[in-house]
Amino acid sequence: MTTFDGLRDEAEALLPETVDMRRRMHRRPELGLHLPETQATVLESLDGLDLEIETGDECSWVVATLDSGRPGPTMLLRGDMDALPMPEDTGLPYASEIANTMHACGHDAHTAMLAGSAKVLAGRKDELTGKVVFMFQPGEEGFAGAKVMLDEGLLDGRDVTRAFAIHQSTSAPSGFVGTRPGPLLASADFFDLTVTGKGGHASMPHFAVDPIPIACEMVGAFQTMITRKIEAFNPAVVTVAKIRAGTTTNVIPETATMAGTIRSVSEKSRALVIEEMHRIATHIAKAHGAEAALEVQTDGYPVTINDADAATWVLDVAKRLVGDMAMEMPDPVMGAEDWSFVLQQVPGAMAFLGTCPPDIPLAESAPNHSNRMIIHEDAMAVGTALYAAVALDECGGLST
Repeated sequence: MTTFDGLRDEAEALLPETVDMRRRMHRRPELGLHLPETQATVLESLDGLDLEIETGDECSWVVATLDSGRPGPTMLLRGDMDALPMPEDTGLPYASEIANTMHACGHDAHTAMLAGSAKVLAGRKDELTGKVVFMFQPGEEGFAGAKVMLDEGLLDGRDVTRAFAIHQSTSAPSGFVGTRPGPLLASADFFDLTVTGKGGHASMPHFAVDPIPIACEMVGAFQTMITRKIEAFNPAVVTVAKIRAGTTTNVIPETATMAGTIRSVSEKSRALVIEEMHRIATHIAKAHGAEAALEVQTDGYPVTINDADAATWVLDVAKRLVGDMAMEMPDPVMGAEDWSFVLQQVPGAMAFLGTCPPDIPLAESAPNHSNRMIIHEDAMAVGTALYAAVALDECGGLST
């Protein structure tokens, strides 16, 4: 069995560089598929390593390949690079300098850890067979950057045997590693719903068909549907995240609109929720003399499904690396990930890395996507070592 003596020490020794890289990206976050500053930071971090570097034509991806020169497996490691369109209110000295843009999901940490693992593995090239491919991906937050990279030839000419990604979580203890076979994260579809009634004077609602209470009734009915139509162990979540109606205080508007997301961990629940939402919206509107038009964008991210063998293997590697801090997760997480597109084509897995600051109780830690999210940067040494450990175990590993 492969052991990982010294690997964590190497990652710890690199931690100051890893933290510095993460903070530089945190100050200068970028959105979507075009991340020129972030891409330049990644290329600078890889400069001088024995890697074959490729960059994207249509977007700012970077692929770096470490070729051992010997036949063997090909391990794909991924770190996403983009930020979120939201303000930062952490008060950190390295807080975002870009208005309404923040690394609130930890992608800056993912990228810095992956770059750190490239340095570790480049120094251990003689211990490897096959190849390690480092995938630095833009556009995870709603732009399907992983699918863009696949469409631009990520896997062309590469016989990738396994794929692995890390996602940090401030809702788990620092240094925790967790994963599970099968569904790990939910699918994500987006919906828009317009309720059309009849406008009128606020003093005479009986001459109008007010779309606002009708829309509110639908919101409640969607939540009742989730608890009464969807199996408890095959869950789904419907979130109405935006409602808009009206222009002033004494006018009943003609229309009310709402928008949100549908999340599920199986195609069965996904299809049933969409079917039920159409039925509910149509019949509630009809009951009140209004009309409803529901549009669901079903081209969102699929369920992130870990290959069972790969997830079991990753968990075994993690236990050898961090001991009891690695464990199998009992349930999926209802967030979504475009890593799902890669796992549809390559056997692999994703694992969560806990980054809750030890001086903050877990219940009080600002979660991912919070404007106050702060990670414990020391945990990045564990992430760097874990990226390297799975590659070493797949591609020859250390001496046993």
